[in-house]
Amino acid sequence: MHTLLKKWILNSTMNRFQLNFKRNVGAVSEEIRKCSPKTIKEWEEYYFRNVRTKEHIRGLGRKLYIKITEVVSAEVECEDSACP
Repeated sequence: MHTLLKKWILNSTMNRFQLNFKRNVGAVSEEIRKCSPKTIKEWEEYYFRNVRTKEHIRGLGRKLYIKITEVVSAEVECEDSACP
């Protein structure tokens, strides 16, 4: 599958199921300004300590995987075979 298509599917699914909304990931821009990280590692440590847990983010990843592999995939298959 083409890389741009993969990115489109990821972004569309994230938005459609609101997995990247503030209630799920926190006020990311505001937290970045508070932290003013010099490295990605510094940001990760701050984020997982102060905003959301690593397990919470992994849970969102699992939800995203399920939405793509089950919901979106079924919709694409249905579209291909003209399901009702």
